[in-house]
Amino acid sequence: MDDYDRWAEDYDRWADDLNVDLPFYVDLARAADEPIVELGVGTGRVAIPIVRETGKRVIGIDRSPAMLAVGRERAGGLPIEFREGDFRDFTVEEPVDLVICPARALMHAPTWADKRRVFQAVWSALRPGGRFAWNVFVFSPFFAAEHHGRRIERGDGLWEVAQHAPGDNRIDLTRGRGDRADGTVHLWWATKSEWEGLLEVTGFEVAALYGGFDRRPFDDDAREFLWVARKPA
Repeated sequence: MDDYDRWAEDYDRWADDLNVDLPFYVDLARAADEPIVELGVGTGRVAIPIVRETGKRVIGIDRSPAMLAVGRERAGGLPIEFREGDFRDFTVEEPVDLVICPARALMHAPTWADKRRVFQAVWSALRPGGRFAWNVFVFSPFFAAEHHGRRIERGDGLWEVAQHAPGDNRIDLTRGRGDRADGTVHLWWATKSEWEGLLEVTGFEVAALYGGFDRRPFDDDAREFLWVARKPA
C-alpha cells in the first residue's frame, strides 16, 4: 500500500497550507493549450481549480489509488482524467503544452537518476516550446535543526513529525491522528545546482526561477524553488 493511501481521507486538511500555489498554476494553465498534465495529481487539489477557472482538460498522474479515488469523487464529472501511474515513466497520447508538478511532489523521487527519469518523461510529453513547472522547498539546515523530531499539531487531532537524515538528503515525514500513526513518507531534497544539472542534461532551458508564488526573485533568503523550464522550439 502506498503511504498516501493511508492519508487520502485527510489529505485535503493536510494540504491547506499548500493552497497558496493555486493562482500560480492556474495562470500557467490559462496561458497553455489543453490538456494540461499534472504529476502527483492526488485528490485534485490543483487540477480541480484549473478546470473550474480555465475550462481546460487535465490529465493527472498519481501512484496512490486511494488519492485518485478521492479525486474522482471530488471532481464530480469535471474533465479530469485521473490515471494511476509512476511519474518517472508516464506517457501521453499526443505532445502537450504544459506539464506541472506542484506540492513538492518531485521530492518523492529518491535519487538523481530517478529525477532524471521524470525530466526525460516530461521532455517526451512536451511539444517544442512547451513548459514544465514545479516547486520544491529549499533545504535549510537552520529550519531542519529547529524542527527535527518535534511533533507539530495541525488541528482536529492531526499531527506530524519530521526526522532529517542529512547523509541521504532525506526527510522522513510521519503523520497521524490522536494516538494513531498513519504512515511515513520519505522526501529527498536537491540543491539548486542539482536542479540546474537535471535541466541541462535533459535539454531544457530555464524560463524562470522564482523564490515564491508571487514571482519574487530567487535569492539567498528564498525558502522555495519555483522553476519554469521550456523545451526549445
